[in-house]
Amino acid sequence: MAFASTPELLALHGVRIKGFANSNAVARRFALDVGVVDELLQDYEAMGWVQRSGFADVSGWSLTDLGRVENERQLAAELMACDVRSGIASAHADFADENSYFLNTITKWQVRPEPWDPMASNDHSDWRWDERVTSSLGGHLRELRSINGALSDCLQRFDGYADRFAASLERADGGQKRWVDEPGIDSCHAVWFELHEDLLATLGIERGYED
Repeated sequence: MAFASTPELLALHGVRIKGFANSNAVARRFALDVGVVDELLQDYEAMGWVQRSGFADVSGWSLTDLGRVENERQLAAELMACDVRSGIASAHADFADENSYFLNTITKWQVRPEPWDPMASNDHSDWRWDERVTSSLGGHLRELRSINGALSDCLQRFDGYADRFAASLERADGGQKRWVDEPGIDSCHAVWFELHEDLLATLGIERGYED
């Protein structure tokens, strides 16, 4: 059976992988009670691990430098306790191989070259172009399901990435194009980016230094 992380780790880690999130978003990600998450994050605020900020009508939590160090300490201790580092590392290698192809697909969604402008923005007027891109995203989903399955067999907290990606892709296929790459929602790109951050944090790898 996969190892179940503690709520204490999940509350802090949820803020890490989302970058900026309120208690509800962190609780939803790991199916935790929002009251428990909010209480933990208030405790972590007192410890200097998280800080609350807001602008306009949006507010949420983010990690401090101390919180990032503490999160990495907790993740390293968890990996040692459940002895699944090799499995996570293997899945990360598969993800890294797929990541460059995925980023190329996202670029094609955002850019549709024209003879007079090779970096012309994709205005999504060419449905054939967009269909080819969403078809490619379907291929990435198949790879993601395999990777996510391997990760979830190691740690329960990795569960759900592929299903979230699939739900976003279904919306995009239905004409809601923003679900491919819009930030601030569970778009395909946002889910992929979050998994990448989760893997880097879990393995203690700095973004940009995976080689």
